[in-house]
Amino acid sequence: PVDNEEETAAAKYTQPCLGELLSISDLECSLCIRMFFEPVTTPCGHTFCKECLERCLDHRPSCPLCKQSLREYLKAGNYSPTVLLQDILLATFPAQLAERRELHRAEMAELSNLTKNIPIFVCTMSFPGIACPLHVFEPRYRLMIRRCQETGTRRFGMCIYENGKSFADYGCMLEIRQIELLADGRSLVDTVGRRRFRVLSRGHRDGYNTADIEYLEDKKVAGEELQELQCLHESTYRLAQRLCQHGDLASRHVLMQHGPLPEKEEDIQASADGPTWCWWLISVLPLDPSYQLNLISTTSLRA
Repeated sequence: PVDNEEETAAAKYTQPCLGELLSISDLECSLCIRMFFEPVTTPCGHTFCKECLERCLDHRPSCPLCKQSLREYLKAGNYSPTVLLQDILLATFPAQLAERRELHRAEMAELSNLTKNIPIFVCTMSFPGIACPLHVFEPRYRLMIRRCQETGTRRFGMCIYENGKSFADYGCMLEIRQIELLADGRSLVDTVGRRRFRVLSRGHRDGYNTADIEYLEDKKVAGEELQELQCLHESTYRLAQRLCQHGDLASRHVLMQHGPLPEKEEDIQASADGPTWCWWLISVLPLDPSYQLNLISTTSLRA
């Protein structure tokens, strides 16, 4: 028994530990050239950071190294972590892994700011409180939507295109309510408008537009002005009801697409963006986009 214990002790003494056999370069992603973070392994046997692989699959459904088709892998949408590799990273380079995680947290914190460098989807006109369904297929917007999900903000800006500026000076924040992922990586995104904003400066990040913004708010009134506004609110709402009830066939078809006229709010100044039904009416009326943009930018819906 003593001899066995000595042999075991000698084996432990001579056997090199895992950290001596590996270097950090052995555990680097071939795409970002950094230590693996949330590593996933493809059916063809290659391992990448989850985020790196997703960005590659946004452009082409094949392995970045061997070019084998990953269509079925993309269709399944199940990027399970490589547990053994995660355990090896934790056991051999815990300090470097902690640093990598901290770097990722800092990147997510930067992406979570809802006034600085917010992502901008350049597409259509959107309005506070009004649904805005989107079909996302461009790689840059796939990445943008995914980041909005990962950060937890679930929000991004929507602006219409404006010649010479990339996008207009005013827009609306959209909040993601639901995402339906399609087998080829595209997605159907159900969003709703939240706050109006004014663009202060423009930028870019990984292919999509960004902007520093400030939020807009309707000017509050009191006294006689409030009474006048209340009367205008009531009369316009009655006209909107009449449009819904007695409009022509084309108008009723448009109304079916946008849903029913929202109820009146008790306090017409409660929201910083004004009553939701006003924006609903603006969204269904055949208004010129430039005029709609003017309504978005104004500080009072009475305009």
